Amino acid sequence: MKTTDFNFYLPEDLIAQHPSGVRGQDKLMLLNRQSGAVEHFTMDDLPDLITPDTLMVFNNSRVRRARVYGIKETTGREQEFMFLNTIDKDCMVWNTMVKNAKKQKPGMHYQFPDGTVGTIIDVPGNAGTEFRAMKFDFAINEDWFEKNGHIPLPPYIKRGDTEEDSERYQNVYANQTGSAACPTAGLHFTEDMLKRLDAAGIERCFVTLHVGLGTFLPVREENIENHKMHEEWYTIPVETAEKINRAKAEGRPILAVGTTSVRTLESAAQKIELMGGKAGENNEWIHAGTASTSIFMYPGFKFKVVDKMFTNFHTPESTLIMLVSAFAGRENILSAYEEAVKNRYRFFSYGDCMFIR
Repeated sequence: MKTTDFNFYLPEDLIAQHPSGVRGQDKLMLLNRQSGAVEHFTMDDLPDLITPDTLMVFNNSRVRRARVYGIKETTGREQEFMFLNTIDKDCMVWNTMVKNAKKQKPGMHYQFPDGTVGTIIDVPGNAGTEFRAMKFDFAINEDWFEKNGHIPLPPYIKRGDTEEDSERYQNVYANQTGSAACPTAGLHFTEDMLKRLDAAGIERCFVTLHVGLGTFLPVREENIENHKMHEEWYTIPVETAEKINRAKAEGRPILAVGTTSVRTLESAAQKIELMGGKAGENNEWIHAGTASTSIFMYPGFKFKVVDKMFTNFHTPESTLIMLVSAFAGRENILSAYEEAVKNRYRFFSYGDCMFIR
């Protein structure tokens, strides 16, 4: 299957550069994954579109102020670094994504806004990539990012971050800091919407998957099967695993909010099978715990846990549009996206949303 099979026409003015005026006041497209039929609603209609027996699964990861600008000591020039994850137990060495990475070589020093200095060091696997390891003389914690960092808006938002983004590029239920990008399907949910879902008797639970910037890396392979997926860490609490296994055993649908929740649940099911088990055996589809995943879902993938999906509209030729195409069919997704363009839906992180059932 070719990467170009997942391209579509998108006018640039439909790429949302700002959040909607009021959180939760967005268009909602309902897509039937079997027939491909599309209906148009607003986010306000969502509780009426979900059956009361549904278990909703949200990703509660919170965005770190991960975009940090350092001054190169030898030239005085500013350089942008996107801090992704620590690669040592003392949090003194961090993996970063860097613009003009070829020019950022081991041994180079950068001074950050609070005066701290980081040094690029060589680590296996980074040569020839967008990634560089940055070493400090002390542990880098969330206070450091709050002092030095910026909200890491994705590259298709062509502006700097503002105070509004500090609130609007976070999910209202996010409480586990660690993502370098927001799990943006959750941006449509307000405290009032969560109360309405509670009132409708719709159960929910949480997983944590910290989003890496690999989400935004282009698929450079002509054949998608040759693409190597980025690695991300996820955690499934015991209570969440119990709720999901109970719902599946009772035949109740699992609605994953966002592709990150989908990746978490299907990775956990895949892990059971890689260990010689079978998802659903002894009424266990997933296990609680923390693990890493580099799962890549494209058409042909067999979903074991997720029955319904709530998601945003994704970029052409991305791993995310491949994932939703695996769930609903490539033709259905591309047809729905064409309909979204005709109806002036807003696309990507700050855009409108889709409910696939």
